[in-house]
Amino acid sequence: MSEHSQNPALAGQAEVFDQRVCSLGEGPLWHPERKNLYWVDVLNKRVLANGADGEQAWEFEEMPSAIGWVDRDRVVVAFESGLYLLDLDSGETSLLCSIEADMSGNRSNDGRADPWGGFWIGTMGMEGEPDQGNLYRWYKGELRQLDSGMTVPNGICFDHTRGFGYYADSAKNRIYRVPLNEKDGWLAGEREVFLDLSEQGLIPDGAVMDGQGNMWSSLWDGARTQCFTPDGSAITALPAPVIRTTCPAFGGENFADMYVTTAAVGLEDEVDAAVQNGVTLVYRNAVKGKPEPAVVLR
Repeated sequence: MSEHSQNPALAGQAEVFDQRVCSLGEGPLWHPERKNLYWVDVLNKRVLANGADGEQAWEFEEMPSAIGWVDRDRVVVAFESGLYLLDLDSGETSLLCSIEADMSGNRSNDGRADPWGGFWIGTMGMEGEPDQGNLYRWYKGELRQLDSGMTVPNGICFDHTRGFGYYADSAKNRIYRVPLNEKDGWLAGEREVFLDLSEQGLIPDGAVMDGQGNMWSSLWDGARTQCFTPDGSAITALPAPVIRTTCPAFGGENFADMYVTTAAVGLEDEVDAAVQNGVTLVYRNAVKGKPEPAVVLR
């Protein structure tokens, strides 16, 4: 067996990292310079943080959905109408680029910085209308559409070593893989189906790649974050004490902790659970990850 087909060494169980309940927690990002975890509560229009700077929260008029870091003081936040810079000290925002300004029925969804400093972002209908979503990449001031006809674009992550980008359509239970140009990270070929999880009834949500090139996908209504090898084999999982796991991120000391956002939407009657849906979880010393690349502005 190759190192990539072996089960990663797992340690510890899920702990509650942050008690604040998110209707739809998503987009966790560990800032490598500030030592804080940032994430979004989409439906409540909040960006949240916890870590070296303590608990923080910013409220907005539009729904945020994903975050990438630029430098110590600024992050990129995807909102309904476009990508914005958020100043972490002042809380002020400034527009980087509009996205689908002529489609008021759409909003942004999952996003992640790629190894070249670009930022990938999906869009979807406000009510999850079929095939209304698209996938974009913003890179050094240029926005290009990468894919279309999606319903809930999700699970954006990258295997730089093998030259692939990955993304899911949660509504279709599929994860896609696409080759990337080694020089600048633009598409170098057509997408292919990496995993079709429809027969298992699994819904892939957010995803991240670990230090060995394994994909960790949080499964909506699956109560776990599942690990898949580069050949698509499911090899292990981190079980969650909640139902709706939404997105993982690596952080902490040596990027060996996995943080997982969750959602409470639709589960408001689940009041007897030991851990409340919508909190943010952490698995200490779970598996070795890697830092997220910074977004390059120009």
